[in-house]
Amino acid sequence: MPPIPELEEIRKAQILDAGLLTLTRKGAAGTTLDDVCKAAGLSKGGLIHYYKTKKILFSAVFREFFTRIFTRSADTMSQFDLPLDQILSYDWLYDTDDPQIRLGYPLLLDLMSLAAHDEDYRMIMEEWINNWVKLLSAALEKAIEQKTFKPMDVTDVARSISAVYQGIATRWYLGKDTHTRQWALDTYRKGIMGVLSPFMA
Repeated sequence: MPPIPELEEIRKAQILDAGLLTLTRKGAAGTTLDDVCKAAGLSKGGLIHYYKTKKILFSAVFREFFTRIFTRSADTMSQFDLPLDQILSYDWLYDTDDPQIRLGYPLLLDLMSLAAHDEDYRMIMEEWINNWVKLLSAALEKAIEQKTFKPMDVTDVARSISAVYQGIATRWYLGKDTHTRQWALDTYRKGIMGVLSPFMA
C-alpha cells in the first residue's frame, strides 16, 4: 500500500515535536533515538523510516525549530511600521516565561557546541545566522528607501546587529543572576543604536 502523504506529514511532525522536547530536556549528547521514539509514541522502525540516523533527526529538529522562530520573528516585525522599531522588536528573546524561549536556548547552545566540531552542523548554524541577517537587512533597506537611514553596507550592518542580539542573549541566558532581563533589554538597545548611530539621517 503506497504511503498516504497526509499521514506521512503528521508522523514527521510528531517525531520533530518529540525531538524538540527531548533534545531540550536531555541535550544532544544525552538523547538517543529510543528516547525520541518513546516521546513520540512510535517504534524505532517507525522513526527510522523517516530519520535513518541520529544526526539526520537532530539536523531536522534544529531546522524545524529555527523555521518556527523565524516565522515568529517575521510576524513580530510586521506589527511595526517603522524599520527601527522592527529592528528593535526582539524583547521576547529575553523572556524565560515564553515556551519557545525555554526550548530555544538549549537547542541553540547544543547546536553551537556540535557546530564547533562538525561541518554539517556548522552549515545549519550558518543558515541560522544568515536568516537573521536577511530579516534585519530587509528592515535596513526599507529605512534607507524611506531616507531615515543613510546608505550603508546593509549586510555588514545586519551582521553586526545580529551579533549584538546573539551575544547579549547568550550572556543573559547563561548568567541570569548577574545579567538580568532588564540588563539584556537595556544593553541590546544601546548596542544596536550604537551600531546604527553613524547611519541615522
